[in-house]
Amino acid sequence: MNSEKTEIAERADVVIVGGGNAGFSAAHAAIENGASVVLLEKTSEAAAGGNSFYTAGAYRVIYDDIRDLLDVLDDDLTGQRIAKTVVPPYPAEEFAADMVRITDGRCDRRLTDTLVSRSTDTLRWLHSKGIQFRLMYERQSFERDGGWTFFGNLVVGTVDGGRGLIAQHTSAARASGVDIRYRATMTSLLRGPDGEVVGVEYTDAHGEKITVHAASVVLAAGGFEADSERREKYLGPGWGKALVRGNPSNTGEVLDIALAAGAQRFGDWSSCHSVAWDAGGPPNGGNRELTNQMTRQSYPLGIVVNVEGNRFVDEGADYRNYTYAKYGREILRQPQGIAFQLFDATTRPMLRTQEYDSAPITCETADTVEELAAKLNINVAGLKQTVDEFNASIVEMPFDPAVKDGRAARVSLPKSNWALALETGPFYGYAVSCGITFTFGGVKINDNAQAVDDHDVPIPGLYVAGEMVGGLFSGNYPGGSGLTSGSVFGRIAGTSAAEAVKSR
Repeated sequence: MNSEKTEIAERADVVIVGGGNAGFSAAHAAIENGASVVLLEKTSEAAAGGNSFYTAGAYRVIYDDIRDLLDVLDDDLTGQRIAKTVVPPYPAEEFAADMVRITDGRCDRRLTDTLVSRSTDTLRWLHSKGIQFRLMYERQSFERDGGWTFFGNLVVGTVDGGRGLIAQHTSAARASGVDIRYRATMTSLLRGPDGEVVGVEYTDAHGEKITVHAASVVLAAGGFEADSERREKYLGPGWGKALVRGNPSNTGEVLDIALAAGAQRFGDWSSCHSVAWDAGGPPNGGNRELTNQMTRQSYPLGIVVNVEGNRFVDEGADYRNYTYAKYGREILRQPQGIAFQLFDATTRPMLRTQEYDSAPITCETADTVEELAAKLNINVAGLKQTVDEFNASIVEMPFDPAVKDGRAARVSLPKSNWALALETGPFYGYAVSCGITFTFGGVKINDNAQAVDDHDVPIPGLYVAGEMVGGLFSGNYPGGSGLTSGSVFGRIAGTSAAEAVKSR
């Protein structure tokens, strides 16, 4: 009996590698431009969706007045609340300035201009494909004076978060004729006589080797954040201990294949998106039931300390949307790679319900600061001194969590805004570790989302989208930019890949 595996050869116009937001955006665009599409997803259908599945579904887009977007908002509550809702305008120049400011000027200006200018149009395009959006009241606004005020310029998200985003993407893709194949692990790119990409080779769930010839290939398979060895190699010592916030299948092999095919390494390979994540979370992949609920992002309302009881970040340096993606690495640098977010009876009711009322959750409560320190294994004397000095240093300004209120704590490491004394029991402590979301290094693309080589010459037939695109983010990132980027460049990649079918 012959036990050798059969090799199968097939053909499609466009092959897309990766079944997250970027891959599906590319699939929608390729299909609407007349191409036949095969989408390869490494995981099973039950584990699919890439990192997009684990997100809150937030999209950062530009608008002059939020009422201009009412026609793409599907949540009934939006219509009921909008008259009592304050959403500051977010013009293109402010989004672009945020990108420059948050990355310390290291974002590629060409990519940034594309991301910003096409953000809202892409949101509308997604809505036309069946993606449902809403205003994110529970995550991005505070109630006051009988209404809601949004902060941090991140207001629109998908209905049912990342879970809903992937479900809606999948339904739309299937309805339009995309051939989605799960447990399909890409192993190599096929090359033509002149080096052009002419398809892919992958193995299926049964170990069969399958070749799909195509005019174009779009790579949208994420970064290397789920591979501890690559994290140690590129991000540095200690990063192997980070908890993987998202999909455990994003291990970097497709990035390696792109580089081996001659794609130019681009962007910041030494930094990533990392957040305060429940210290009791699974180390090697996110929880598909809780998804984004394991993040802990109300820290601007309290203080954050390490096991010695010392603060190490300015919790109120900026709106949470502009600091949360860099504070994970600061936690990783602390003794034991752990930190504690502390609140009292005054601030506890203001915390995000989805995150701080989720279960299971790693937390302790106590009637005194000293008792809380003992329960959390924090140095008792160190924490007592930190809290006493912090409380005594607060500038008496009106507290307003929806704006940068200037209510500061003037200690050696200041808290610039939203400083409230921790003085009213019970006290609450949440243990957090570094949760890595995605890596910032990738490959370079041109205006058509086509991969280029080290001489900036386009590689025929090869397109890239999503977290594999390097150059947009470095050190930090404005919240909600990742999904927007995946859809903007996924749409461009899918369109370009379909157009290439006609010429090839």
